[in-house]
Amino acid sequence: MRGGLWQLGQSITRRLAQAEKKVLASRCFASEAELKKTALYDFHVAHGGKMVPFAGWSMPIQYKDSIMESTLNCRENGSLFDVSHMCGLSLKGKDCIPFLEKLVIGDIAGLAPGTGTLSVFTNEKGGSIDDTVITKVTDDHIYLVVNAGCRDKDLAHIEGHMKSFTSKGGDVSWHIHDERSLLALQGPLAASVLQHLTKEDLSKLYFGHFKMIDINGAHCFLTRTGYTGEDGFEISVPSEHTVDLAKAILEKSEGKVRLTGLGARDSLRLEAALCLYGNDMEQHITPVEAGLTWAIGKRRRAEGGFLGAGVILKQIEEGPKIRRVGFSSSGPPPRSHSEILNTSGTALGEVTSGGFSPCLKKNIGMGYVKSGSHKVGTELKIVIRGKSYDAVITKMPFVPAKYYKPS
Repeated sequence: MRGGLWQLGQSITRRLAQAEKKVLASRCFASEAELKKTALYDFHVAHGGKMVPFAGWSMPIQYKDSIMESTLNCRENGSLFDVSHMCGLSLKGKDCIPFLEKLVIGDIAGLAPGTGTLSVFTNEKGGSIDDTVITKVTDDHIYLVVNAGCRDKDLAHIEGHMKSFTSKGGDVSWHIHDERSLLALQGPLAASVLQHLTKEDLSKLYFGHFKMIDINGAHCFLTRTGYTGEDGFEISVPSEHTVDLAKAILEKSEGKVRLTGLGARDSLRLEAALCLYGNDMEQHITPVEAGLTWAIGKRRRAEGGFLGAGVILKQIEEGPKIRRVGFSSSGPPPRSHSEILNTSGTALGEVTSGGFSPCLKKNIGMGYVKSGSHKVGTELKIVIRGKSYDAVITKMPFVPAKYYKPS
């Protein structure tokens, strides 16, 4: 098992580094002094956090627990993640929804106030600029969170289109929430622990729902969502209250919810078959190819009106040439860019994410293969360091999702 743990850690470190390298290709690696620090930096260090550079920030990859232990504890009890490196922003104005719908694939107008959805910013060719969680707070207020490594290009993209939109009389403005931090509380105990810290009845807040409420005395933006496949919340909190809130969550859990780093976060999202931008989604991958057709609402399919709509709607009608698939494999854990072959040795595509699953105790991965070779049960070969290993396409997610939804 020690060898398995070492392989898991190495695999995750490589995967995160690969994602960072792709989304930050135009930058030099920052020195420790140049790295940005979240409001919890000293708290992480005091609790044994192993700090590593990630998307220009100094972030904990793990604490005293191994990545294996942290992953299992999230599924059995709960985890608290610092995700303050991600970028939250608000769009306001009577035209904020029609403006945003020019840039993303989702039916934002169709959302009920206080609900949200996963969506994708697309380019003119239909490729993915970034994935994002978008919440319709009210008809004239949208709250969204974008990935840390994509922050600069996303904000430049939004700003450029906003200038053009407002110059033609459109009513939209924005605010980037750099004054706030973001915590993710995930796992079976998330709701019961957080309930101790607020008067709001969390049993009435379902998956994808959003509410502005007081938590531990601070005015927070609370979304029932996450990146693990477990029930949980993302909590946007004023930065000056972040340490107190983290302490309160850990104390109320009586040690069962543990601080958890990027390493376990990555293994959890892979088990949940969630995309990591820079690995599983990139500028040349469309949402249809990535298996996110469900995120394109019926109205958007009929009307289009977003960047790359022609390419994307044609793929929906005719089918994409490549598709994201999940697989399990033998041998060493599969690596990003490992070649995927059919059993005759013909190239089908490549791995985008892979590793050893702490929960399933076997290798899992995702990648893209040619359409027609994407069916569950299809046998494959994964090439690792020049040697082929058996694999088979499996259903995704690998670990069943446990989102809190109305019964």
